Amino acid sequence: MTINDDDLVDQIRQALKVVIDPELGHNIVDLGFIYDVQVDDGAAHITMTATTRGCPAASFLREGVASSACLVPGVESVDVTMTFEPPWHPSMISPGVRSSLGFAEVN
Repeated sequence: MTINDDDLVDQIRQALKVVIDPELGHNIVDLGFIYDVQVDDGAAHITMTATTRGCPAASFLREGVASSACLVPGVESVDVTMTFEPPWHPSMISPGVRSSLGFAEVN
């Protein structure tokens, strides 16, 4: 059985939910840190961010993303790119997590 790239992208996004931001206590997918996931012939390319450029957890999160994505069957390699464009903003957090963190509705 062959897994198509769209299914792999969904499985990778699901796998990344085990990566928890140590400061905010929620997974990086719901926090809006994952900007893009693409798969090309088993090679996963993930673009992500952190809350700020100087975030002390950025390396930890990046390593967690690479490790978690590698565990998805069909993924042969993982390339993680950290970016700060566009800058992360609390409005990128999923609504349920945003309210649990005490953020007011962001316009």
